[in-house]
Amino acid sequence: MTEKIPGATEGFRSGFVMLAGPPNAGKSTLLNRMLGEKVSITSRKAQTTRNRILGVLHRPGAQLVFLDTPGVHKATQALNVRMVDVALSAMGDADLILLMVDLKSPDPDAEGFLVEKLEQQRRPVVLALNKTDQVGPEAVLQAIDRWRTAYPFKAVVPISAKHGHQVDALVAEMLALLPEGPPFFPEDAVTDMPERFIAAEMIREKVFRLTGQEIPYSTAVTIETFKEKPRMIEIYATIHVERTSQKAIVIGRGGAKLKQIGRAAREDMERMLGAKVFLKLFVRVQKNWSRDTRALRKFGY
Repeated sequence: MTEKIPGATEGFRSGFVMLAGPPNAGKSTLLNRMLGEKVSITSRKAQTTRNRILGVLHRPGAQLVFLDTPGVHKATQALNVRMVDVALSAMGDADLILLMVDLKSPDPDAEGFLVEKLEQQRRPVVLALNKTDQVGPEAVLQAIDRWRTAYPFKAVVPISAKHGHQVDALVAEMLALLPEGPPFFPEDAVTDMPERFIAAEMIREKVFRLTGQEIPYSTAVTIETFKEKPRMIEIYATIHVERTSQKAIVIGRGGAKLKQIGRAAREDMERMLGAKVFLKLFVRVQKNWSRDTRALRKFGY
């Protein structure tokens, strides 16, 4: 557990908030919206987030430390099992749990599994009903009534993470439930994730967004070189896939797809780092890495 910073004023509130939910509920979109910065990658494909991502939200007299976790579901494949374990382990580090569900495309199996896990712990839980912009008012009211009978939530807040609707109200509900205590992080901290990790995630996000079918789920990214030079940051990275056919798709005809991935990732990196970036991408085949325990450890899962 992170040490608190001494010397904060009396009445200050701080705590860890676990972001939990089924795959593709919008947790990473919400985290980025609350922080006003991109620390967690997003895409329309489920299971984009694979690691626990920490984000720090500063408010007058309070600090919320969010733990964005992979989508929780009943997993069988080795990679997915690891991801669900990562998500559920965050419950032990949290002062408060924020459960987020998708109003547009509910996932009853994953939602029921999550409620079972919530019933096994005693931390306060707030529910965010996401994607109100994609359903009608009647559907929102019905969802509120249904969820209030499913679990004793401290608050139920309908939101649109994409457009920011009711997000401030959601933050206010969570602030009221935080314990008193000094902050965990300095006022300028947004995340504790190293820059090379975020750079790798930005590359992986572009693979998710710019390729289709099974390619994103067969992809891992490692940073081989991250050097700060006088006028730029030099980054060499490898995109790992499971089959030769996947490598051909990621590279594209004449290298066009790989260039597109690299260009989009570099633009995000330059915004994050505030410096020019030279990015060189390689693609390598590591057969069935997502089912290989040693490969999962190697790639940080």
